[in-house]
Amino acid sequence: MSSMFCYQCQETAGGKGCSTVGVCGKKPEVAVAQDFLVWHTKGVSWVTTKLRNIGKEVSKEVNRLVTYNLFVTITNANFDLEAINERIEKTIDIKEKLLQELVNISGAPEAALDLNRDRNYWADKGKAVGVLSTENEDIRSLRELITYGVKGLSAYSKHANVLFADDEEVDEFIQDALAALLDDNMSVDDLVALTLKTGEAGVKGMALLDSANRGTYGDPEITQVSIGVRNNPGILISGHDLKDLEMLLEQTKGTGVDVYTHSEMLPAHYYPFFKKYDNFVGNYGNAWWQQGREFESFRGPILMTTNCIIPVKESYKHRLFTTGAAGYPGCRHIPGDVGENKDFTEIIELAKICDSPDEIETGHIVGGFAHEQVFKLADKVVEAVKSGAIRKFVVMGGCDGRMKGRSYYEEFAKALPKDTVILTAGCAKYRYNKLALGDIGGIPRVLDAGQCNDSYSLALIALKLKEVFGLEDINDLPISYNIAWYEQKAVIVLLALLYLGVKNIHLGPTLPGFLSPNVTNVLVENFGIAGISTVEEDLKIFEI
Repeated sequence: MSSMFCYQCQETAGGKGCSTVGVCGKKPEVAVAQDFLVWHTKGVSWVTTKLRNIGKEVSKEVNRLVTYNLFVTITNANFDLEAINERIEKTIDIKEKLLQELVNISGAPEAALDLNRDRNYWADKGKAVGVLSTENEDIRSLRELITYGVKGLSAYSKHANVLFADDEEVDEFIQDALAALLDDNMSVDDLVALTLKTGEAGVKGMALLDSANRGTYGDPEITQVSIGVRNNPGILISGHDLKDLEMLLEQTKGTGVDVYTHSEMLPAHYYPFFKKYDNFVGNYGNAWWQQGREFESFRGPILMTTNCIIPVKESYKHRLFTTGAAGYPGCRHIPGDVGENKDFTEIIELAKICDSPDEIETGHIVGGFAHEQVFKLADKVVEAVKSGAIRKFVVMGGCDGRMKGRSYYEEFAKALPKDTVILTAGCAKYRYNKLALGDIGGIPRVLDAGQCNDSYSLALIALKLKEVFGLEDINDLPISYNIAWYEQKAVIVLLALLYLGVKNIHLGPTLPGFLSPNVTNVLVENFGIAGISTVEEDLKIFEI
C-alpha cells in the first residue's frame, strides 16, 4: 500500500495521483488524516440524514462542522496535521452526541459508528478508507467527482456562513450526498444522477454566497486597483474570506499600516464597503503559485484566510499567519469562530517594525464586472453584438497554476481577435489581465467578475444574454468556454454549468486525473466536454 493517494488537483503527479508526497507539498500523514476526516464527515452525514428522515432538526453548528471539515481538506488550504487531528476529535464528539438521538442504527456504515479516539488507529484506518478503498474504477471516479464537487460547494457555504448566511437545503444536500457515497449499492447510473444534482446544489450555493457578499458589502463596481506600493509598512492578505479583511481593516485604521490584497483577495477592491478605508491601498503580486517570491519581497506580515498556500519558505515563515480553515505547521494561527471578533494585534504590531514592500509592479488593473454591473451595460453590450463590434464572448474563468502548459492561456488571450471579449472569474485571469488588450467601444475586452467565488456572475451574465436575445437554448449564445481548472471549487463551477445546460466546455491544461476513461466518455458524449490542444487549433474549434 502506498503511503498516501491523492488526485484531487490538476497538478497531481503524472496526471494519475500523488502516492509518496503531494505535488502541493502535502505530506503523507497529512493526506491520510484528511482522508480520515472526510470519512468521519461522511459518517456524521449519514447520521444527520437519518435524523432528518425521522423529523429531527440538525443544528447550524453541525451543518457548519460538515462544510468546515471539507474546506480544511481542499487543495492548499491546510497542511497542519495537529489542526486536522483536532477537527477529527471534534467530529467524533459531535457524531457521538448525534448517535444518541437515533433509536434505530440498523444498517449504519462503519463511518457512522466509529468513535475510536486512538491516534495510532487513525493513521492505519485513514489509509484503509482513502480514495483507493473503492475498487471499481468507474464507481471510484464518480464518487470522487461528487466528493470534490461537494468540497467546492462547502467552500462557498463556509464563506457565506461567516457572514451569517445559511441555506438549509444546500446543507441537507451536502450531507445527503456524503451519506450516499458510503452506500455500496449505488450504481454508476445512480452516481451520474447524483453528479448532476451536485451541480444543481452548486448553483444554489453560489447564489447563497453571492447574496451574502452583496448584502454585506454592496454590489461590486468597476474599479481601478493600484498594483504599486506606498512607503508605509504593510500587511498582505490572501484567500477569500471578506469578513477577515473587514476585521483587519477596522483594526489597522489609524495605525500607519497599509493593507494590500494578494491573488484570491483582489475582488475585495470592487465592493463599495471597503473603499472607505484609506489604508486599503491596492493589490500586490499575481496568482497564488508565485507567492514564494512575492511574499519575500513584500517584507511585511501575510495573512492567509483560506487556500491557496504553497510550502512556506523559512525566509518568511515568521511573517506568515493563518486563520479560519487555513493552517501551516510552524506558522501562527489566529483563532476565531463565526461571529467572533478575531484579534489581529500580533500581525499589526509585527507590521510596524517591518520594512515597506518592495515595488514589483506599477500601474492599475480594472475589475468589478460582476453581474449587476454588467446588467447596467446590457444595452451597450447588445448594441455592440448586433452591430458586429462584439462577435464573440469567451469564458476563460478558473484557476492558475504552476504547470508550464498554462502559458497556453496567455497566448490564447493574445491571439483572440479584437472583436472578442473575455469573461473571467478566478486567478486564471492573472495570465492575461495585465496585457492591455484594449476595449470595444468603451467595453473592456477583459471583463473580470472576481475570483472563483464570483463565478455565479458568469452564469447569470450568460442567462441574461440568453433572455435579452430571446434564445431558447443557452448554447445558442455567441459564447465559448475555455476554462482552466486546478482545485475543487473549479469542479463545482463545472458541475453547475453542466446543470445549467452549458455544453462544449473545454477544460485544461489537462483533464482531471480522477476521471476514468468511461466517466470521461459519459461527459464527452452527453456534454461535449473536451480538453485543449494548441492555440491555433482551438481557435478553429471555437470558430473564433
